[in-house]
Amino acid sequence: MEQEQNENEKQIQNQEDGQNHESESENFIKGLFCGILLVLICAAGTLFYARWKIAKIQSGTTAGVTSEKLDLDLSQVKRKTGEIEALINAYYLDEIDAQQIEDTLYTGMVAGLDDPYSVYYTQEQLESMEEATSGEYSGIGATLSQDPDTKEISVVSCFEGTPAEEAGLLPGDVITGWNGNPVSDMELSELVSKIKTDPDEHLTLSIERDGEELEVKLTRRAVEVPTVEYEMLEDQIGYIRLLEFDEVTAQQFEEAMSDLESQGMEKLIIDVRNNPGGVLQTVCDMLDQFLPEGLIVYTEDKNGKRTEYTSDEEHQFTKPLAVLVNGNSASASEIFAGAIQDYGIGTIVGTTTFGKGIVQKIFYLSDGTGLKLTMAKYYTPKGHDIHKKGIQPDVEVELDEDLQNQSSISHEEDNQLKKAISVLQE
Repeated sequence: MEQEQNENEKQIQNQEDGQNHESESENFIKGLFCGILLVLICAAGTLFYARWKIAKIQSGTTAGVTSEKLDLDLSQVKRKTGEIEALINAYYLDEIDAQQIEDTLYTGMVAGLDDPYSVYYTQEQLESMEEATSGEYSGIGATLSQDPDTKEISVVSCFEGTPAEEAGLLPGDVITGWNGNPVSDMELSELVSKIKTDPDEHLTLSIERDGEELEVKLTRRAVEVPTVEYEMLEDQIGYIRLLEFDEVTAQQFEEAMSDLESQGMEKLIIDVRNNPGGVLQTVCDMLDQFLPEGLIVYTEDKNGKRTEYTSDEEHQFTKPLAVLVNGNSASASEIFAGAIQDYGIGTIVGTTTFGKGIVQKIFYLSDGTGLKLTMAKYYTPKGHDIHKKGIQPDVEVELDEDLQNQSSISHEEDNQLKKAISVLQE
């Protein structure tokens, strides 16, 4: 009986073990199924969230990288600047220029964007910037520089047909006085401002030339900065050098083209080497004289809004064309070269351009100051984004090493220009 009972207990135990194994197997299958289901739910949720976020970014309503919103805690900013102000007033040793501190505060706010092209301008800086891009100002038509060590102010160049050239100022002349006042303690910007804004149009500059003291009398007037240089080379090859794309450049360019055409130009080289760019509308107006009807360039802002600039069918350039570029050809220069390259109406010669494919806009603030902000990317007609990449030349040629540090290079020395000429002759 005892043995029979033991056998029954073993049989019951075996049945219970079998049931346990079956239960564990069922639990494992249920767990596996639940796990798979959970993974699928998570994956679907992740995919839904990703699509939602992309849609938000494209609509410009997300707080992501593309449409990051600045949301300063103004109460914290006010409290902290108040603490700093109190400490400066209590302990700072030297004189305090409150306006300079305030301007630097705004400058630092924009600098926090870590974008070298976004800038805060004081009212004076804004006026100077506008004057520079217009290409016109009231002055004498001379470029001046100041030695950082000696503070000596000297003439760098005089524009053709300006008061400076007519009065006989020469490169290298050292300016020692202005209307009888010494300039030894002046900053360059201060002297330039006095020359441009003095109520009397007549002024006298004291200069030193080859050890001799001289006085030069000038009459200030409206001056247009020459941004276009041109000449006819051999074999009826026109050569136009574009220094910048200012507001006056389009008209100067048109006059240069007209003159070269009247001289029987058969081929053309446009040189935008070392051209830092300028006004977007100016380069578009100039390209309209070259391109067939179609897209010149387009921009896209942070919300994906696209703005197109187009050419009409009225003007086209059909003669052999080469465009010279280098690593300092930037912004509007790259728009020019990129459009010529995309349409295939000219050959790009030189080295890869700078790679500035972003657009800035000036915003005017209520107190007369201003803000320049990067607000869009531009794309070539074929949709190329060249920012931080540049435009690759069709024919790559480096400037000879012994010429790279020279301030001026003759046509006879310029191997890049020679290559452009040979391309046109071929």
